Amino acid sequence: MASSLSSHFLLQLLLVISIIQSSSAARKISVPDQTQEPLLFQYHNGPLLTGEVSINLIWYGQFRPSQRAIVSDFIASLSSRKPTKAQPSVATWWKATEKYYNLVKTKNTSPLLLSVGAQVLDESYSLGKSLSNKQIVQLASKGGQKDAVNVVLTSSDVAVEGFCSSKCGTHGSSVSAQKINGKRSKFAYIWVGNSETQCPGQCAWPFHQPIYGPQNAPVVAPNNDVGLDGMVINLASLLAGTATNPFENGYFQGPKEAPLEAASACPGVYAKGAYPGYAGDLLVDSTTGASYNAHGVNGRKYVLPALFDPSTSTCSTLI
Repeated sequence: MASSLSSHFLLQLLLVISIIQSSSAARKISVPDQTQEPLLFQYHNGPLLTGEVSINLIWYGQFRPSQRAIVSDFIASLSSRKPTKAQPSVATWWKATEKYYNLVKTKNTSPLLLSVGAQVLDESYSLGKSLSNKQIVQLASKGGQKDAVNVVLTSSDVAVEGFCSSKCGTHGSSVSAQKINGKRSKFAYIWVGNSETQCPGQCAWPFHQPIYGPQNAPVVAPNNDVGLDGMVINLASLLAGTATNPFENGYFQGPKEAPLEAASACPGVYAKGAYPGYAGDLLVDSTTGASYNAHGVNGRKYVLPALFDPSTSTCSTLI
């Protein structure tokens, strides 16, 4: 089943859109209740991702090699065996997900170690330029399905069902076509779209002016690509949700059809001092003027979302 990274853009007071990840990982626009109780995440007794897991990237449409490198370097930065010395780092950000694992009393489980897997290029738009949710799963099935998460990335000229109107990306699971030990198992997948020409104000904030809410100036994208840097934020959110709630029975708060997960519980927060319309006090590269909060491999810089800390019930940022 598809789990939506409901990137719900908050409309608080006058406010901006932020991303809510639901188990179908769809971004939906909602108005939160200002009087609601603090979030209490629950563990629903299902498996979390563990062991060595390959992140297979399925590129649908036209992406330049330099754009593909932005995403593959991000994945490589998550669990690099040669961690980035510069801090704060992508690996440090990802390590925060371990707090969810520490709360699960399971034996003989290997720690999660992510790596870049196969990369599949579909530059001929084999399914056309307007995709349904079912076709996203079809594309996700092109990647290996054992010990893997298959990530479908659609280019800026591809329309996807619900894209921009209700979501910026999704995560979910589907039954594998391949039998392992005579049985079909589930595999996890993610989809993220390049919003640069379709809805950057919804899906690439804070690198673009938001559609709603306070109109603060956008920040400069760390890799000088509004669409791809926006995709990294959404992919990061969805990866955190996939690791801690891969099959809709892991960690989440609220209904499983539209759950709040590790990153979607903290929409629009990227650094300390964040408020509606302001991403927070991000670091700024003195040479390029680009904003960032995490260092990656190959000298990369990224903006990554806050993660919900289940031990303190608060949103935790790198800076």
